[in-house]
Formats: sequence, structure tokens, C-alpha cells
Amino acid sequence: MNEFVRGLRLWFAPQRVREEGETPDYRFSLANERTFLAWLRTALALIGGGFAVDQFLPELSWGVRAGLALALLASGVLCALRAINHWVRCERAMRRGEDLPLSRFPTLLGLAVAVVAVAMVLVVLFGWESR
Repeated sequence: MNEFVRGLRLWFAPQRVREEGETPDYRFSLANERTFLAWLRTALALIGGGFAVDQFLPELSWGVRAGLALALLASGVLCALRAINHWVRCERAMRRGEDLPLSRFPTLLGLAVAVVAVAMVLVVLFGWESR
């Protein structure tokens, strides 16, 4: 079974993580869990922002409103999925005594949020209203 499928199976059976390596200091596992929860809070904020753009900015043209809302919603979905993946990868690395995995996702998420923020600045400045 390839590594991706094995990692994906751990999403739904985290007790299998214990089959690898040695149990790390519980403080590290709890820190990993807090990081997971922070990612989920970020995902919820992005999803909430997407719904807010869609529901509370009806004066925007449909395309602009839908584009901004979908960008935020998609970012929230990706962030939630990435939270699970990151938790599993870090937990496995700690149990194996390996370096924690690196990820480009925080950079990509930050860029996506920045793009949406710039788009919102343009909306505020130019007021793209529906006609």
C-alpha cells in the first residue's frame, strides 16, 4: 500500500499511529493537537467569511461576490483537510523520532487570503455594484 493511502487511512483510524515508533512526550502530542485546533479555527473563520461575503454584500455584482465567497470557502475546506493531514504527519514523525514535516501550505493559504483581501480593497475603493 502506498504512503498516501496509508496516511489517508490514519485520518479515520488515528489509533493506528500508535503502531509506529515510540510514544513521544505527551506535551508534544498535546501541542500537535493544539496546532490542529488552530488550523480548524482558521478553517471555520474562512468558511464564515465566505458565507458573510455572499450573504451580506448583495450590492456587489454576482460574479465578484461569488468569486470572493468561493475563494474563502475553498480555502476553508482546504485548511480543514490540511489540518487532519498535518496532525497525522506530525504525530507519525514524532513517534519515529524524525524531523517534523515541512509544508508549503501555510504560504499558499496566506497568499490566497492576501489575494482575497486585495480584491476586497478594490471592491471598497471602486464599489463594484450590481446593475
